[in-house]
Amino acid sequence: MRFYIATDHAGYAVKEFTKDIVRSLGHEIIDLGPDSADRVDYPDFGKKCAKAVTEDKGSFGIVICGTGIGISISANKIKGARAALCHDAYTASMSRAHNDANILAFGERVVGRGVIETIIRAFCDTPFEGGRHINRVNKIE
Repeated sequence: MRFYIATDHAGYAVKEFTKDIVRSLGHEIIDLGPDSADRVDYPDFGKKCAKAVTEDKGSFGIVICGTGIGISISANKIKGARAALCHDAYTASMSRAHNDANILAFGERVVGRGVIETIIRAFCDTPFEGGRHINRVNKIE
């Protein structure tokens, strides 16, 4: 799978760690910035990631800010983006299974590195269940 990743300054500290996990699972990752921990605006990067994911069918995204809230809200403004703010492996798994999430969001100030790894693994390992969930996902659009 191909993943795009974008953060703001508050998510920058765990970006390389996150990229390493994604690569270790055999996936490609494309970094959309920022290139430093200098202050930036999360809406710019959330939308940048969402646009990349929606234009590259079948790809996924990861967005990170301090809490994950602002950047996920911003990503969800892009038609076709389904960014899910996850705090643990269960929410990551359910975001894929029931919501067909194509963007994983989390907060660097909210979850630790061990939890980040379990979130990413669950997100990558869980397929969309389809079935009764298809109509619901279609209603989101």
